[in-house]
Amino acid sequence: MTPFRRVVFATFAAPLALGLAACGDTATDEGVVEGEPVAEVPAPEGQQWADVTTVTDLQGHMIGNPDAPIKLVEYGSLTCGTCANFTQTGFEELRSEYINTGRVSFELRPLVLNPLDLVMVNLARCSSDEAVVPLSEQVWMNFQEVMGQAQQAGQAFEQAIGLPEEQRYVAAAEATGLLDFFAARGLSRDQARTCLQDVEKVKAIAERSAQQGEEFNVTGTPTFFVNGNKLADVYSWEALEPVLQRAGAR
Repeated sequence: MTPFRRVVFATFAAPLALGLAACGDTATDEGVVEGEPVAEVPAPEGQQWADVTTVTDLQGHMIGNPDAPIKLVEYGSLTCGTCANFTQTGFEELRSEYINTGRVSFELRPLVLNPLDLVMVNLARCSSDEAVVPLSEQVWMNFQEVMGQAQQAGQAFEQAIGLPEEQRYVAAAEATGLLDFFAARGLSRDQARTCLQDVEKVKAIAERSAQQGEEFNVTGTPTFFVNGNKLADVYSWEALEPVLQRAGAR
């Protein structure tokens, strides 16, 4: 079975509540990162580093200094409560104290855990590259609202995921209130529908997520890497910040 079929078709056959349960089940590796203190790097005139977006070779979206000596990667799921907690409790400090200094770049790569995840990842990527991280942040900052609406959709969501592919993703977004949520944040309903009707794009995102999960042994979210080293048992800002400091962001 292909990664796409294994990760996506199987989860579309499962109830939404089961899909939302998969989160924070990350295998542990060593991932100890040590480095000398690094100097701040001024951003381009008139900008902050957090406003600079780069699409990486692995199709992640990186904000910050592309040449930052400390490279932080998060594999995240938009339906993951632990990922939401990281964003709610630490992302503003990460942005202001680490990314905007030019010392640290932050790259977000999606790990698709369930069908709702797949819909939201596509919506976050529907407009501009610069919007991907901010829209993902908005989902996590409003996690209870988003997940509450999705859970309330119940039967309507189940009916949506049984539709033909060209209708499925739009219907799922409509049923769970996601079209309205993203419309309130600058992505029009027409844009969203057009994006979600592009079945090949949806499949490509799911396939890439599955392939990277296998290649880098990412089994749950959030999973963090610093300079290519997978971090063990690091799921919160409280645990991550000392790692960045040891790596030289001090």
